[in-house]
Amino acid sequence: MSALPSTMCTFKSIRSMALVFVAVITTFSIAQTAPIVVASTTSTEQSGLFSYLLPAFKKATGIDVKVVAVGTGQAIDMGRRGDADVLFVHDQVAEEKIVAEGFAVKRFAVMYNDFVLLGPAADPVKTRGKDIVEALKKLSAANGNFVSRGDKSGTHAAELRYWKTARVDAPLDKPAFSNYKACGCGMGPALNMAASTGGYVLADRGTWLSFKNRADLVVLVEGDTRLFNQYGVMVVNPARHPQTKALEAQKFVDWITSPAGQTVIAGYKIGGEQLFFPNAGR
Repeated sequence: MSALPSTMCTFKSIRSMALVFVAVITTFSIAQTAPIVVASTTSTEQSGLFSYLLPAFKKATGIDVKVVAVGTGQAIDMGRRGDADVLFVHDQVAEEKIVAEGFAVKRFAVMYNDFVLLGPAADPVKTRGKDIVEALKKLSAANGNFVSRGDKSGTHAAELRYWKTARVDAPLDKPAFSNYKACGCGMGPALNMAASTGGYVLADRGTWLSFKNRADLVVLVEGDTRLFNQYGVMVVNPARHPQTKALEAQKFVDWITSPAGQTVIAGYKIGGEQLFFPNAGR
């Protein structure tokens, strides 16, 4: 009879160990299946690139991806806070800064396209041509209807650089001129505003090509070398944020900059027109 309590204790110990084992395996399984978070621009999301790209990545690696599409400035802030595993953005100055600050490991070039100035087909301000700076000077002088994203995105940062070159003051806290409207919104909503009001707007070509509600918007300024739009990708530094999925994040960076990933990017087209041009390692 005295052996019974000992046996019961043994059974309880085995049961407890089994429960701990199950909990560990379950936690490991959840960790393995949780997607990595890629903080990216609205242009890569709204252009449809991720819908085309991510199934190929999942097939190659088995890794799921959750995209958080915000302006580049917001995406980089997510990296600083450790709220993302990968940053996929398009403001090289800001990208190099976050690497220098130690919040991202290393920046890799991925692909490029260009910005375009869009406006009503009648072009009442006469901006049409290849010089983005001259076009903005005309818009300012004529008090043209201009829609700015005003959201600290990569597109907004580029726009502010062009205004600065044009010697037109366009600070974040006040309009450059009375018909300068900052929507504080993504590329799609900014395009909708310009289309519905007959306004001018700076956009990345990828989102423009995928945009359906064009009204009478057309491309008015393109071909200026200053309109070059480079995208970069970075792993958030696990030394700063140990909770990030650094291994899986690096696999994403390795794949998207590999010949396989670059081929997928080059294959994404709308109406036969290529939206992004891979240039990793160049």
